[in-house]
Amino acid sequence: MAPTDLLSLDEARAHILEDVLPLRSESVPLAEALGRVLAEDVSALLTLPPWDNSAMDGYAVRSEDVAGATPESPVNLAVVGEVAAGHEPDTTVRAGSAIRILTGGVVPPGADAVVKVELTDAPLGVAELPQVVAVRAAVGPGNDIRPAGSDMHRGDALLPGGMRLTPAAIAVLAAAGHARLNVHRVPRIGVIATGDELTPVGEPLGPVSIPDSNSESIAAQIRAAGAEPVRLGIAPDDSEAVRERLLEGILAADALVVTGGVSVGAHDVVKDVFSEIGTLDLWRVAIQPGKPLAYGSAPRPDGGYCLLFGLPGNPVSSYVTFELFVRPVIRRLHGEDPHSGRLSVRARLAEPVRKSAARRAFVRVRLEADPEHEGALSAHLAGGQGSYMLSTLALAHGLAVIPEGAALTPAGTEVEVIRLDVEVA
Repeated sequence: MAPTDLLSLDEARAHILEDVLPLRSESVPLAEALGRVLAEDVSALLTLPPWDNSAMDGYAVRSEDVAGATPESPVNLAVVGEVAAGHEPDTTVRAGSAIRILTGGVVPPGADAVVKVELTDAPLGVAELPQVVAVRAAVGPGNDIRPAGSDMHRGDALLPGGMRLTPAAIAVLAAAGHARLNVHRVPRIGVIATGDELTPVGEPLGPVSIPDSNSESIAAQIRAAGAEPVRLGIAPDDSEAVRERLLEGILAADALVVTGGVSVGAHDVVKDVFSEIGTLDLWRVAIQPGKPLAYGSAPRPDGGYCLLFGLPGNPVSSYVTFELFVRPVIRRLHGEDPHSGRLSVRARLAEPVRKSAARRAFVRVRLEADPEHEGALSAHLAGGQGSYMLSTLALAHGLAVIPEGAALTPAGTEVEVIRLDVEVA
């Protein structure tokens, strides 16, 4: 593939992903696993619940003993003991008797139902055990009992490999007996901004300098994708300076993201340096914004390789191309499905959109309820669409995808919108 070919989005993304493999796995304590991605399927080590237990505070009974109970004609049962969570029952429920049971308590032998305390005459929250309890409602077998194994059995498939661990997943893994987990290593992604005009955020600006917003944006996007950013600073528009930063980053990261210096200007040196230290596998993609995208790889001394991404310097172009190309690679490195991670919805354009007919456009929009179609959404331009206009990116709910083939897409056209504020697994 010639790096000067103008590729479609799908061709470029497929080419980038074809050689990317998940990073090696490592064992981590459960307490450190939040946000990590399982490297293998996980099965339950325990049966849950391990025994029949009560879903309510109440009384363990034989359902046949209370079959005729009503509020007007309650059934009186002798209370012969109590069982609380964490204690084994030491008494059997026999005909005409009941055992007070607390939520989570093991259902005692002889009982086949639990009557919640609200259906008896027992006062709520009283520690003293009554001698007799009046049951005021009939209950059937199994009432308010959580059967053993109703959640999971030992050996059951629990969570699939490739799943990013949420707080709920941590909870179920803990309940299933897992103290350690095999997860993929967190990708380390180097960030380099290029440009003589850039100054680190917070430092005094010169008469023709601007803050380096790209490094902040890319680092934040890397964190949001579940990876670790490695800040490598700003390189001036000079081949030797860019090469030095890249060689430093190759030793420290699994992939490098360089912003700026990938177009056709006299000071755009990044793609040439890619070719010098490794390979330039593709350059320029038929998208808007973000056409001058460079991608390649460079060898590392350990025999591995580092992925190289050259993103446009315009901040919106940099942001969009990260979403379209780098985020899927991070997901693949992390062991996740690279084609997921962002929720897409359908919406009707509220205004016409003009673009290059040959390129697929990603337009910043805000979503509102469609006043003419119940349950549908309308997509309104978030403001100006210049690739330097960060303010409209911050206000956007998503990117409306306008396909190749037409320079003008009229209002009312239904399009896909990639939500930037919602992520799915």
